[in-house]
Amino acid sequence: MEEAWGYVGVAAEKLREAGARPGDVVVIERPGAPPVRGVLMPRYEIEERPILVVKLGNGYNIGVRVTPETRIRVERRGGGGGKPGVPAPLAEPPERLPRERVVIIGTGGTIASRIDYETGAVNPYMDADEIVQAVPEVLNYARIEAVELFRLFSEDMTPSHWERIASEAARLIGEGYDGVVIAHGTDTMHYTAAALSFVFHSGLPVPIVLTGAQRSSDRPSSDAAFNLAASVLTAARAPFAEVVIVMHGETGDTYALAHRGTRARKMHTSRRDAFQSINAVPLAMVWPDRGEIVVLDGNYRRRGAQDLVVENGFDDRVALVKYYPGMDPEVIDFLVDRGYHGIVLEGTGFGHVANRLIPSIQRAVEEGVAVVAASQTLFGRVNLNVYSTGRRMLKAGVIPAEDMTPETAYVKLSWVLKRTRDPGEVRRLMLTPLAGEISSRHSLRLYPRWYHGPA
Repeated sequence: MEEAWGYVGVAAEKLREAGARPGDVVVIERPGAPPVRGVLMPRYEIEERPILVVKLGNGYNIGVRVTPETRIRVERRGGGGGKPGVPAPLAEPPERLPRERVVIIGTGGTIASRIDYETGAVNPYMDADEIVQAVPEVLNYARIEAVELFRLFSEDMTPSHWERIASEAARLIGEGYDGVVIAHGTDTMHYTAAALSFVFHSGLPVPIVLTGAQRSSDRPSSDAAFNLAASVLTAARAPFAEVVIVMHGETGDTYALAHRGTRARKMHTSRRDAFQSINAVPLAMVWPDRGEIVVLDGNYRRRGAQDLVVENGFDDRVALVKYYPGMDPEVIDFLVDRGYHGIVLEGTGFGHVANRLIPSIQRAVEEGVAVVAASQTLFGRVNLNVYSTGRRMLKAGVIPAEDMTPETAYVKLSWVLKRTRDPGEVRRLMLTPLAGEISSRHSLRLYPRWYHGPA
């Protein structure tokens, strides 16, 4: 069955009759139905069903059923690249592709999905050819290969999934790839990024880049292609070898930001620039249209300077608990009775919880449970020496999380407790900067208003 741009059968025949190709503005006329006008899109796999995919003027993609009576005419030839979702021309012909090799690991999420335009279902694509068809500009920066590790909503991730992702990334880095991109759901991406940061904190020769999409690929405001292109560019050519999250830096398609894995947090439910660095500046700005990376923090681990060192493994008996007014001490007692090895308390302000909780905290510490205090305010540093409540918490054995986000403190404690249960060693490791998660001092520009300017 002869194929044309992923179409076969009557769909391919009608396209050849009209001389239409992807990127052209076409009008599809069907008996008894209004004409459909839009930009012809390629299929991301050879599909026998007679469905043509077109992008409407409002930016949304739809599927149009084709029959032998359907007429297609080309209204305007397209050049591609300038319209949302239309493949951009490659910077080089295939025989002159970049020498860098980047592998994309699929774990699920919006960015690794395509739309079935007949059923409306969202299906994953993690075949390298499909990725290149969907986002051909990635070939400007690297040769692409892809593997699918699993298909999960990010809220279904567990520490065991972090371990599997780390093992796969290590295996592929060992095979000589110049960078790794991990396609991941955005909701818990910062947990996974922090986990990988600790796994590879002792040695990482190339970048590991996590990326995702806030909006699906059939929406005119989709950020999937931009984020993937920026991530491949970072993985292939960034001068640093660190675990980072690369996502939109602002709402337009101008630049992305590379955030350290231990410093990133999702700060908005739906904005394309939802991710921000907390208590740190982003590591770099990434301009995929220019092929340019501008480093913002010169204190980084250089690409190729370290051999690969993998310290994988996480303790799944760790809890992250948000303190709230009226919280019952039984919450802590319950976790101790259930055999948890660690608790991160997300306290108020400097990291405080109510005084009534301190006896339960002390009991937890005496029974070998590591208790760490982080702050709900996110920005700033935990300081348990300022007020009497904090001093009582310190006396009970609480470990301050310094300026780590609660999520990073939780992930780090999980990683530490897999290595040691000795209270003194747990405290030492939690207070030691390992992967850029703790800063010795802050400046005004680290607070969002100062970094991003007035609203």
